[in-house]
Amino acid sequence: MAVKIRLRRMGAKKAPFYRIVVADSRFPRDGRSIDEIGYYDPTKEPSVVKVDADKAKEWIGKGAQPTDIVKTLLKKEGVL
Repeated sequence: MAVKIRLRRMGAKKAPFYRIVVADSRFPRDGRSIDEIGYYDPTKEPSVVKVDADKAKEWIGKGAQPTDIVKTLLKKEGVL
């Protein structure tokens, strides 16, 4: 099972809000997820990122691969 840490899009049209989730890479973008580890709100100024660092480190330790965007968000928060 290839596990990824990626964004799940939420919110209304033209008002995106993202949850940072751990999901099987074969699942759809907004489909089933294994765990929720935070959120990202780009509509606020400055954008808001909230990540549970312990859960993120735990999943990366188990082999979950973050996507490029999630990797930059985790670096910005000091998790990576």
